[in-house]
Amino acid sequence: MCLMAFAWQPNTALPLRLAGNRDERHARPTAALHHWMDSPSILGGRDLEAGGSWLAGIKGGRVAVLTNVRDMALVTPADAPSRGELVANALQCDDIEQWLTDLVHRKADDYAGFNLLVATPRRLWHLHRGRHGVTLNDVPPGVHGLSNADLNSPWPKLQSVRGALEQSSMDSWRYQTGLALHDSQQAPDAQLPDTGVELALERQLSAAFIVGETYGTRATTWLTLNQQGHIAITEQRFGPLGRFEGETTLSV
Repeated sequence: MCLMAFAWQPNTALPLRLAGNRDERHARPTAALHHWMDSPSILGGRDLEAGGSWLAGIKGGRVAVLTNVRDMALVTPADAPSRGELVANALQCDDIEQWLTDLVHRKADDYAGFNLLVATPRRLWHLHRGRHGVTLNDVPPGVHGLSNADLNSPWPKLQSVRGALEQSSMDSWRYQTGLALHDSQQAPDAQLPDTGVELALERQLSAAFIVGETYGTRATTWLTLNQQGHIAITEQRFGPLGRFEGETTLSV
């Protein structure tokens, strides 16, 4: 994912609601939302180039969501593995807390910068690898936003989507977040973040919904996780220049 807002409300009937966009090169081969053939208990989209994912859930009620960190000052190791494999590993490991701890102390620095959210009906972790190191925290209850920086960084598109979720009702949250996620307007220059890329690219990436011939928003996803561990995901897919290519809803 590249932009998301999520409501974390543990000890309620619906602990997690999440809405977000995935931006990627249109030429990168991708499988739409499906139950994975090699791991049928996993539900999610899949990157067919490296085999990982940006958002997926597994039977039993565990969810993992990934964003890249965009920071030209952050050193990426040579031959770094695909960050998408973190999603699959987070779902398939036996002890998620120990696996996350191992990443903090030994393995996260092998990857380029990333944010990883891992949720169960009772707990939500945020693992961040940025220029200042690796941190692991429990996410407090509330409505949060995440893009290609740290949790709740005040980027205009993040604040827009987070605000849409905060102001929506349980009946309207998908519609309201959809409006914000499908907004292709770029932020004013004075409000742009400084991630070290050239100004023209910073402008393009400031839109919640990126429209382009070779790079842009490929999918919009809504996910819910209830207290019993039931996961439901709806995915809308888009091609070059924002062309709508289909919608799928599945659950596990």
